[in-house]
Amino acid sequence: MKTWKSRLAVTATALAAVLGMTACSGRASGASGTQLSIVGFAVPETANKAIAAKFQQTDAGKGVTFSGSYGASGDQSRKVAAGAKADYVHFSLQSDVTRLVKAGLVDEDWNKNATKGIVSDSVVVLVVPKGNPQGIKGWEDLTRPDVKIITPDPKSSGSARWNILGAYGHAVASGKTEAQASDFLKKIFANVTQWAGSGREATEAFDKKVGNVLISYENEAILARQKGKDYDYIVPNDTVLIENPGAILKKADPKAKDWLNFVLSKDGQTEFAKTGFRPVIDGVKTEVKGANDPANPFPTPEHLLTVEKDFGGWTTVDKKFFADGALIDQLRAAAVKK
Repeated sequence: MKTWKSRLAVTATALAAVLGMTACSGRASGASGTQLSIVGFAVPETANKAIAAKFQQTDAGKGVTFSGSYGASGDQSRKVAAGAKADYVHFSLQSDVTRLVKAGLVDEDWNKNATKGIVSDSVVVLVVPKGNPQGIKGWEDLTRPDVKIITPDPKSSGSARWNILGAYGHAVASGKTEAQASDFLKKIFANVTQWAGSGREATEAFDKKVGNVLISYENEAILARQKGKDYDYIVPNDTVLIENPGAILKKADPKAKDWLNFVLSKDGQTEFAKTGFRPVIDGVKTEVKGANDPANPFPTPEHLLTVEKDFGGWTTVDKKFFADGALIDQLRAAAVKK
């Protein structure tokens, strides 16, 4: 902004107008280059910052700076739909991008690429204090009376929805009927001591020892350990492949396309892997500090479920599980009464 202030011939009214346009565009002016605005769910902020630093070292990234807004995935998506500035969005759920497609902000073919619009992967895990004092081995243990669970709220958080599908998917994969799987979820919900606003808020609550089991992303558990947290985590035999979408908005700066290409490159995916995300392309190999086995950080679970193959896709999932008054609302209400 000093460049504008140095032009003494500019009137105060013109200056205010320029400043207003700059704030709305989200991009720096003049010689300072382009600023891309990233709006995302809370969990990948560290990874996106690391990828941005690498991108700025490339020819395409020279002069590009970033602003970031991170929070619960659903809340962030609704914010952009309501007019918040964004060049690139990185959400927990495909349906949070679909909202922007319906609003005319993202092209309908946003996911017609080699990764089907997915920029980062993970799996649902169970995080416990160091040493696993409750002896948690898998999903079935979450119904025990000594277990106090922290998980995000599915009304605001995408990570919460992945967590719930992980538990339900385990129940069905282990031979339970849908009615029995619903009862299993109700028992887990009865043990939830806090429904946090986002995946990151859930981790912060766990840091404060609010509960003794955190249902979370594998990458969130790894990142917490990288930051010195004394946690262990269990990858259940039955768990869900978490697939996080990324998309460019129609009115984004052209540099956003270069950014997305870099995110999906080997260099970009390596930075994701270093912070605990599973790469979405082949050929990315790196040691991951904080993983259970840093040299082999991403083991394949015995039964890795996917939304498309095992749940019928997000349209079906949202209608059956997460719409207002649908199964999850019913089970949460029943768990509270119990």
